[in-house]
Amino acid sequence: MGRPPLTEERKAEIRLEIARAAVDLFVTQGVAATTGEQIGAAVGVSARTVWRYFPSKESCVSPLFSAGIDMTADCLRRWRPGQPLDELFDRELADEKHALAGPDRATVGALVRLTRTEPGLRAIWLQTYDEAEPAFARALAERAGLPADDLRPTIQAAIFNAALRAAVEHYAWHTADTDRARAEAALTATLRSALRVAAEGVV
Repeated sequence: MGRPPLTEERKAEIRLEIARAAVDLFVTQGVAATTGEQIGAAVGVSARTVWRYFPSKESCVSPLFSAGIDMTADCLRRWRPGQPLDELFDRELADEKHALAGPDRATVGALVRLTRTEPGLRAIWLQTYDEAEPAFARALAERAGLPADDLRPTIQAAIFNAALRAAVEHYAWHTADTDRARAEAALTATLRSALRVAAEGVV
């Protein structure tokens, strides 16, 4: 009969396990020295399984980069006129079940720091934000009751996208030697500040 097919939830879990293992290896021994076999062994799967989920070892980290896209789009969609957007995000970031909460915050920080010196990881990082922008634009258009391809939400999405990327990079560059509690507080504060600036002029 064979084994039953994996659920989409389990596939997502495996992708995240592979991403975390890849980051640990990249940080400890470098991207060039890391192989698909090593990444797979770290989570108990074969290299063939790793390549089934990801086209390259650098792309293995994409689930950690993209973890906040759906949350961000949902927050933008639920944002009400006059409501502080940063407070809406605070509730999401306080949820320990969220992909950017808990231990993954430190992991993402280490990963973003690597993008300074690893062109392959930098390309995945920038690609993630490129793919996020249309999702943000759709959410903002829905919020404003505008067509998805309207110019105004498209420009606003670009502003939010750039602000969030700048905030996460700022957090990563400045928290390399910071303990977890202080790093988490720094990420929340930096995101709040970036969202506050980006939200100016949006009604």
